[in-house]
Amino acid sequence: MGLENPKAWVIIAIAAIVLFGYKKLPDMSRSVGRSLRIFKTEMQGLNEDEATRKAAETPATPPPPVVPPAPATQNAAPVVQPEAVTETPPVVTPTTPSEPVADTKVPKPHINTSAS
Repeated sequence: MGLENPKAWVIIAIAAIVLFGYKKLPDMSRSVGRSLRIFKTEMQGLNEDEATRKAAETPATPPPPVVPPAPATQNAAPVVQPEAVTETPPVVTPTTPSEPVADTKVPKPHINTSAS
């Protein structure tokens, strides 16, 4: 007596009704169906995650190196770089305390000498 025999399925169905009751069987079958659906989507998600992980682990091929064109050596005039111009700093001579220092940046105040 294997599971291929219809009598075996009838006996299993009667035992399930007796054990769980006829009111709870639809709820149980629904929850089993949901669980199987969730399990199926999770397994598909694992396969996609694994494919993504493998794609991330494989090194990308680097771009080919850029080779600059060779300079033309025939009939080419030599390039002359201008020399750097260096300026010498101005020489500052120290002043003696007896010489007045003229400050040209500050305007002199105007004093009104007229009497009012």
